[in-house]
This record gives sequence, C-alpha cells and structure tokens, in this order.
Amino acid sequence: MQKTINGAMFRKMIVSASSLLDENRKYVDSLNVFPVPDGDTGTNMNLTFKSATKEVEACPNNNLDSLCEAVTKGALRGARGNSGVILSQILKGMAKIIRQFTELKTKDFAAAMKEGADIAYKAVTKPKEGTILTVIRVMSEYALTSCKKFQDFDSFLKDVLDKGEEVLMQTPELLSVLKKAGVVDAGGRGLLIIFNGFCKALDEDVSPNSEYLDPEIDYQNDKDRNGGAVDIAEIQYVYATEFMIINMLKKTTQSDIDKLRERLVELGDSVICVGDLNLVKVHVLTNEPNKVLGYGLELGELSSIKIENMLETNREKLKEQEKEPPKPMGIVSVSAGEGFELLFKDLMVDYVIKGGQTMNPSANDIAEAIEKVNAETIFVLPNNKNIVLAAQQAKDLTDKNVVVIPTRSVPEGISACLSFNPDGSVDENIESMTESMKNVKTGNVTYAVRDTHVDGFDLSVGEIIGLDNNSILAKGSEIDETVKGLVAKLIDENTVNITLFFGQDVKEEDAIKLQDSLKTIYPQCEFNAVSGGQPVYYYILSVE
Repeated sequence: MQKTINGAMFRKMIVSASSLLDENRKYVDSLNVFPVPDGDTGTNMNLTFKSATKEVEACPNNNLDSLCEAVTKGALRGARGNSGVILSQILKGMAKIIRQFTELKTKDFAAAMKEGADIAYKAVTKPKEGTILTVIRVMSEYALTSCKKFQDFDSFLKDVLDKGEEVLMQTPELLSVLKKAGVVDAGGRGLLIIFNGFCKALDEDVSPNSEYLDPEIDYQNDKDRNGGAVDIAEIQYVYATEFMIINMLKKTTQSDIDKLRERLVELGDSVICVGDLNLVKVHVLTNEPNKVLGYGLELGELSSIKIENMLETNREKLKEQEKEPPKPMGIVSVSAGEGFELLFKDLMVDYVIKGGQTMNPSANDIAEAIEKVNAETIFVLPNNKNIVLAAQQAKDLTDKNVVVIPTRSVPEGISACLSFNPDGSVDENIESMTESMKNVKTGNVTYAVRDTHVDGFDLSVGEIIGLDNNSILAKGSEIDETVKGLVAKLIDENTVNITLFFGQDVKEEDAIKLQDSLKTIYPQCEFNAVSGGQPVYYYILSVE
C-alpha cells in the first residue's frame, strides 16, 4: 500500500506511463475524428511524453524538484501538435505543484492535477468541452474531493481513473463531431492511458495493458520519428556517444543496467540508458567515450556505435553565423513534399521544416529551425492547424524575435509568402501576410481509413473524400470524380484561379488531364497542375 510518493516512485510512474502510451499510440491515433490517414493524436502525445521521459531518465537524482524540472523541460521541447502541446501544459502545471514537496500525499497530487488543468485551459485560446481538457478538469475536480476518502495512492488513483473513464464516455455527448464519428476523444483516451501507467507503477506492473491494443495493428513495426536533437549552444561535453547493448553476458542483471545508468551520469550529461536484458539503448554526452564504451562492454556486445564530435559541429555552425550580419526578416515554413519545398524556397523562405500531416514537428524542431535563420525577426508559417500551437510554443525556446502567422494549410502559407515584402516593416508584413492567407480556400483529397458517418456522409474504407480545413464536402469512388465534387463546393463567383498540387501517388499526366477537364467545366477560371509531392493527400487545392 503506497501512502506517499517520493522521487524514486515518481520516476517509475513517468517511465511506466511512457511505456504504456508508446504501446497504445496507434490505438489512440485510430480515434481521430476524421476518417483520414493522418490521425496522429496518439503519436503526438507519445512523442511529447517520451521527450519528457528522456529528460527524467537523464536526471541524476530522485529529488522531486529536479525531476519536475526535467518533465517540464522535456515536455516543452518535445511538444507536437495540439494534443502534445496541451499535454505539455498539463504536465507543466502538475510539476509546478509537485516540485514543492519531498513526498506527495494524495491531496498534493490532487492539487497538482488541478493546476495542470488550469494551465492547460489557459494555453488554449478557445477551449472546447468534450476534449482532453474536459477529462483533466473533471478528474482534477473529483480528485480534490475524493483524496479525503483515501489514505493510499493505489486506491486513490484507481478511483480517479474510474471517474476519468466515466467522463471520457460522455465526450461524444459534449462534442457532436465525436458522436457522429462514433468515437470518444482521442486526447482524453491518451491522458487516461498515462494515468493507467501511473497506477501500474504503483502496482509494480509496467507491462502493456492489452485491453487497449488493437490486434489488427502491428505496433512493434511502427518507427519512432522523434529526432532527439541536442542543444549545442554551450559545449561542456564534446562527444555525443550512442550505442546498443545486445547479447547480454549471462552474469548481467537488471540491476547492472541501473548501475550503468548511474555510472554514465558521473561521466556526462543527457544520459539515456533504457532497456532490459534483451537490449539496452545508451546515449550520453561525455568527454570520455572510451570509458562509456568500456562500461557497456561489461554488460554485453555493442552494436550501432555512433560518436559525434559536438565541438566540430558547433564550429561549423559558428562559421555560418559569422559569414554575414543578420538581415531584417526571414521566414521558416513547414511542409511535406519535395515540390512544396522547392516552391517555398523560390518564394524566399529561408528554412523549410519537413513535416505536416502525420509528421508534426515539435516545438523544439521549430525552434532549431528558427536558430538556423540569420535574421532579426523570423516569420513562422505552420501551414497546418495542428502545428500552430507548437509554433507559438517555440517562441519560448529562442531569444530571437519570432512572429507566427497562423496558416492552417500549405496554400495559405504560399499566399502569405507571396505578399511578403522584404523592404517593408515587420508590422506591415504581419498585416499583409495575415490578410493574404485569409483570401485563399484550401481543399484536400485523400481516402477514408474506416467506415463511419460524419458531416452527413456515410463513408466506407477506401472511399475517396474531399474536405476543406474543417469538414468533409465530397466523396466518390474515383479521385478525379471527388476532386470535381470538391471544386464545385469551393468555387464561387469571385474565384479566378485554382491550383491543383498533386501528391506523390499521382502521375503528372493524370493531373494534367484533370486540369484540362476542369478548364472545360469552368472556362472562366484559370487552372494549373503543380507537383507538391505530398504524402497522404492525392491533391491539395488552392482556390482564389
């Protein structure tokens, strides 16, 4: 019976929750409201929480203050997508309270949950009920009352988790789009999986909860897309050393892995030492890579060894920065697809972050891109509504003057770039770029990944669907048929130009045929087929 939580147990809870969320990320992805193949709530929450967990694992002690600092820092840097940003704020609020104690009682944990809910609500401009925000708010309010009934954490957290399940089941009644899609809120489910992981740590059971897993999904073959970039602005340790330990010696125990982690902390910084007796992954910034490798050899064989000289990398970075003085303004843009990348560079974009649907860059990814642009003011174009919050959060990770133009699609980003005037002032460009992005409509054509009913459409797996930034507008069995249906919904008497950006799965000759066919139907408009090279979406339409 666990009556209090100390730093060591808090560390176990974080690691346990991270493991369980990682195992279930595809399940949470599958709860995405729209039946398109870019449901990434689980992936974003997982990468955000994993970033926090890596910082916790690198923390050299079990002081709650230090661990909470690690959670806050890691979650902030790794926040991806709206769900990830909101999760990072929940963790930030909880850490703010937890770090004040040496050991937590149930009432302290309840207060931490309430602070997490409050800060998360403040982070969202227009909070929607029926989302992860509702789940954490109701759970925290209930926790403040129920904590008085329990003396042990096991019973307390399970009771709070039951309340969370209850409110999660109510989310479809609070948000009509969830009810139409026949799902509960994905972010809320991800949050409950995290709390379930907390409970499992208290029970000393950190194995995956199979009740969440979908047997039709191959979870093990899904590749982690988190780059794990390291800040090298100030070099204390020279060598970034990474390797795997495989084929463990017969004498090696789990305790030896824990001891290895402790020895690595003594040799450097940013320590990652995770795994079991089958495989251990090690990362450490150190000045003594020879000792690190030697310690690893005491446990088993070494594989995938990589040693990077951080001083050398930093010298190259400084050389680039010293070449010329900063220009007044620069642009960072997010997009997926070689065609879009080339187009943005032609439009004077200084740095293009590869990402978008299915691959949201983190706040740290965006901040690193900002640092690479030699300009006094950096305009950031997220080009996806699920990246806007991460872009805004990136402003806190850099000392540069950053302006986020909240573009929700690549066509909006292109329109903003076209209105950018390098000779104008920052305020003039904010006004013109913001106004320009509002003058373009966006259409997307992809396919349904499940049977559902949404926005008045009965959809089957594999059907082609056309949608704008908010809802599904057309469907069909053929791509061209669906594009024409979508154009009919987006076009009006003021439309003069429509660009068809075709994706990596569409042949150029097919796109040109579609362009010519649309010209015949709408002779008053100019149509152009341009290679975007984007994944997932057959076509992205820009309607002006």
